[in-house]
Amino acid sequence: MTGIFYGSTTGNTESYAQTIAQALGTNDVFNVADATADSVLQYDLILLGSSTWGDGDLQDDWYDFLEALKGLDLSGKKVALFGTGDSGSYPDTFCGALATIYDELQGTGATFVGSFAPEGYDVTDSAINRDGNFIGLALDDNNSDNEARIATWVQTL
Repeated sequence: MTGIFYGSTTGNTESYAQTIAQALGTNDVFNVADATADSVLQYDLILLGSSTWGDGDLQDDWYDFLEALKGLDLSGKKVALFGTGDSGSYPDTFCGALATIYDELQGTGATFVGSFAPEGYDVTDSAINRDGNFIGLALDDNNSDNEARIATWVQTL
């Protein structure tokens, strides 16, 4: 089973969470502001989405959820990350919230899936770029074809 958990301030990440859910055929989509971290435990594949703010910061609703999430045993769970940012104006912190989630969950036993080639982006300095790939699906409303990226990404999951 797949569960999608997102934090969204302006509605963009929420909209993408719904698009991804439709592509994956799941209705299990939750705003982290209204969910408990232990609710992820019922899923085999957990998608975590956040917009990025300020200097690569998490969306506000993520802080408490992430703190609780990193205390869970996610062994045997697959985790995929997706998020929104602005690669043109903020290339050095583009989708930096995903890097925060990724780094904070390293001790949980989760297996991360869904790395994505940064084709079409000029971003090379952002923390989401690890070993030549993005650690998850990075979406940019201003500079990219997100529908095609989503379609390609969900096939890798």
